[in-house]
Amino acid sequence: MKYMLLIYNRPGFVEELSEAERDELFGGVDALMKELTESGELVGGEALADPSQTKTVRVRDGVPAVTDGPYVEAKEQFAGYIMVDCETPERAVEIAARWPDAKRWAMEVRPLMQQSGTEM
Repeated sequence: MKYMLLIYNRPGFVEELSEAERDELFGGVDALMKELTESGELVGGEALADPSQTKTVRVRDGVPAVTDGPYVEAKEQFAGYIMVDCETPERAVEIAARWPDAKRWAMEVRPLMQQSGTEM
């Protein structure tokens, strides 16, 4: 089963870290990515651009309204994702718990729907 692990953090936090803290953070990410690549569980993932570059689209009465910024007012923002293919949901949660951002903010684990979409 494939799982999307949604990464949340606070924009600009990396710049506030010391060099040692940044090395620890990115070292943790690199080690986990290497492990998941070697185990065959890594499907993919990307970091997202700064929330200030976000556009939110809402269609009301057939008219699209486009606003700048993320859809919620919050200090924590959706920052990226990693997609894994795991045998169990427990394994996906285990991976998310080891992701460095989970120690400061949050990770969300969401199963992907199969092609039939019958999971809803």
